[in-house]
Amino acid sequence: MSVTQHKSLLFISSFHFSTYRIFLLPQKPTFFHTSLFLHYSDKSYLFYSLSLSLSLSLSLSFSVSVCLRRLIPFIMESLPLETAEKIILRWDSTASEDARDKMIFSGDRDEADLYLQAVDEIQRSLSSVSVSEKVNSAIQIAMARLEDEFRNILISHTNPFDPTTEDEASQTLDPPSSSSSPKHPDNDESDEVTQTSLLRFNSDGAASSVTGSYRSTSSIREIDLIPSDAVYDLRCIAERMVSSGYLRECIQVYGSVRKSSVDASFRKLGIEKLSIGDVQRLQWEQLENKIRRWIRAAKVCVRTLFASEKKLCEQIFDGVGTSIDDACFMETVKGPAIQLFNFAEAISISRRSPEKLFKILDLHDALTELMPDIDVVFDSKSSETIRVQAAEILSRLGEAARGILSEFENAVLKEPSRVPVPGGTIHPLTRYVMNYISLISDYKVTLNELIVSKPSTGSRYSGDPGIPDLDLSEFEEKTPLDVHLIWIIVILQFNLDGKSKHYKDASLAHLFVMNNVHYIVQKVRGSPELREMIGDDYLKKLTGKFRQAATSYQRATWVRVLYCLRDEGLHVSGGFSSGVSKSALRERFKAFNAMFEEVHRTQAVWLIPDSQLREELRISISEKLIPAYRSFLGRFRSHIESGRHPENYIKYSVEDLEDAVLDFFEGVPVSQHLRRRSE
Repeated sequence: MSVTQHKSLLFISSFHFSTYRIFLLPQKPTFFHTSLFLHYSDKSYLFYSLSLSLSLSLSLSFSVSVCLRRLIPFIMESLPLETAEKIILRWDSTASEDARDKMIFSGDRDEADLYLQAVDEIQRSLSSVSVSEKVNSAIQIAMARLEDEFRNILISHTNPFDPTTEDEASQTLDPPSSSSSPKHPDNDESDEVTQTSLLRFNSDGAASSVTGSYRSTSSIREIDLIPSDAVYDLRCIAERMVSSGYLRECIQVYGSVRKSSVDASFRKLGIEKLSIGDVQRLQWEQLENKIRRWIRAAKVCVRTLFASEKKLCEQIFDGVGTSIDDACFMETVKGPAIQLFNFAEAISISRRSPEKLFKILDLHDALTELMPDIDVVFDSKSSETIRVQAAEILSRLGEAARGILSEFENAVLKEPSRVPVPGGTIHPLTRYVMNYISLISDYKVTLNELIVSKPSTGSRYSGDPGIPDLDLSEFEEKTPLDVHLIWIIVILQFNLDGKSKHYKDASLAHLFVMNNVHYIVQKVRGSPELREMIGDDYLKKLTGKFRQAATSYQRATWVRVLYCLRDEGLHVSGGFSSGVSKSALRERFKAFNAMFEEVHRTQAVWLIPDSQLREELRISISEKLIPAYRSFLGRFRSHIESGRHPENYIKYSVEDLEDAVLDFFEGVPVSQHLRRRSE
């Protein structure tokens, strides 16, 4: 190469590539950048471009190589057209078995470079005024050959994709979830460590990637799907196919091969080809597992698989033609991306039911986290449909969550069971509803964003006496979600009050209400998030209600028992000094014994599940029963013992009653024969 040619090249490069340095290297480097081999006097020279920009983006552009290739006439001699044609024909796979059995780019590097140089010469000859049929035939043969070489490089040089490794990396790099649930830990510290391990800085201060690179969101993790040498060859072929008018063939080959690779990655990630109808026909238990798997897979697909496919398209096609990289990217991932998001879309439009709420919220949270990454990966005009689909699914998931909450409220209000639960214990509806709203409180961050209006409550609004009233003015400082939770508790109590009327025994009805409202109070107190949302003022109202139910129970049961221990009606002649009617006294003891035995027999099988509440109620009963019985027995036992068969009337000692009270509310039948007082 002459000094003049060197000067010409350096002048042009300094004029057009002021941000690049151009190196003349004697051999091909092993590191990953665009390179261009030029044959001159039987020597190989490599012009290697390196960006001096300190951009934080680590994706590598090949645009300089295109410009450098245009400088070839300044620095090298052209092959004779006849020689170029011979090189093309020598590798015609339709005419030579040897050419069919070998691939140019799988063999000697010099042979590949020579073939590319021959193609360049044929392309230049096409611009002349007179083009022979032979030249036209040669370019067609060359394009067919390059198409085969392009396909072979794509197939044979694809790096295996390990979804397990990428799934772990995706979980590590996840930003904190918008949900307050403890299932989403904050990984800020581990994020920093992981990012540091993935990046290093070269001697010029420019960032370079060890195993991946990042775009504008820290969660995107690009990997090299094809080795750098193969990417260089693919770009060289793509440039020549596109410049010869074979853009469609190039895109089709690229898309078919890479889509097959993406499909294989989908299978490894457990993403099934299910239509929206297929998803909606699945049982919910099956869908729950598939949703968990989809959330993990979607993060890997968007942040690693699709992002890496986009990077590969840019490396091969950026600058080759107008938006060719976008076209190839969409040819590769549009089908898989639609397949991926169709699953979430099917869930968003499926039949609503309360058990689906939390998985729908999980999907909503996951897609919310992915939206910035989706906007980055699918940022072109041609990929707008994917962005729109994802945004619409996110909106529909939010609408589904709002609808499910509304339907849940209506289901609680109208739950139709009429069979009383045995023993007045906690109704299954109460357990279900309180566990449900406890889970709702775990998703309060997400739901506070989705629930923006308070419920329309009460018969004053609907004119329906079957709907309870709730004065919303008491909760003006509460969020709409908080008021919805309070409203759910109100309608639950309303329903329970209705169910209590199915008990024939008024005492058991009060015990039922006491048990269930106490359970509601305990669930609210046991969850800091739920307690904060419900508020202490309303919690005090609930506490007052279950205490009132306990008082009502005691009145309904024990007033009539204690009525037997009164003095009225036992004295003759209207005065205390006139004596006691023994017959009336005997009847009074018999009535007490019968009533107490009946209460003991029935209420021993009633159940108060909460041990503390059970003990408190027993103590309250004893505080009323035992002193009254002790006093009555002290005043009148002598009158009974002086007569015949006193044991038939004074059947129980004070201690007997104290022991009997301990049998109450255990839910277990006991013998009707109480322990006789000791002789």
